[in-house]
Amino acid sequence: METKQNDVQKERLEQQIRFIIEVDKVKNIFRQTYLADGQRKENDAEHSWHLALSAVLLKEHMKEDVDLAKVMVMVLIHDLVEIDAGDTYAYDTAGAATKREREVKAADRIFGLLPEDQGTYFRGLWDEFEEYETADAKFAHLLDNFQPLLLNDASDGKSWTEHDVHKSQVCRRNQRIPETSEIVWEKMVEIMDKHIEKGHLKAD
Repeated sequence: METKQNDVQKERLEQQIRFIIEVDKVKNIFRQTYLADGQRKENDAEHSWHLALSAVLLKEHMKEDVDLAKVMVMVLIHDLVEIDAGDTYAYDTAGAATKREREVKAADRIFGLLPEDQGTYFRGLWDEFEEYETADAKFAHLLDNFQPLLLNDASDGKSWTEHDVHKSQVCRRNQRIPETSEIVWEKMVEIMDKHIEKGHLKAD
């Protein structure tokens, strides 16, 4: 019995190791957002780490109470699907048309590498994030949207300028932020208006 239990634990560990090695690939998925210094674009691993740290700091500004530990895991795994699906730029309408299909297929494969209980847990968190209904998912989305805006501000609107982004596009993407945090939304508008004045963001 003890040998059988040991074999099960060994197989479980092997599955976990396969997943850990597989998700290392997320370090090679580069986004359109530049680092604060504007020297290069960030990768998904850097983005996810930044969100997890921001979750600790910004929780106090949320309208609803959230489960911080859960949100941190949610933001750490939310972009793992991009290992297969690739990064779809926020304002890429053509890419958005196939994004859901690509990402669901990727979620099935990547989370399927884990032991069943952990795979189910991660997949559940990813689905919750995608559905954008719970307080935890709303906070995770706020983080996912606020961080690139902050980096755009710090890098002098570099990504916005490169992609000819309009304020209306940014507002549409962030239209649900006020229901999660008014103070964060006010800051976002302040940043957008500053970059309209500087010519980095189109006014319409």
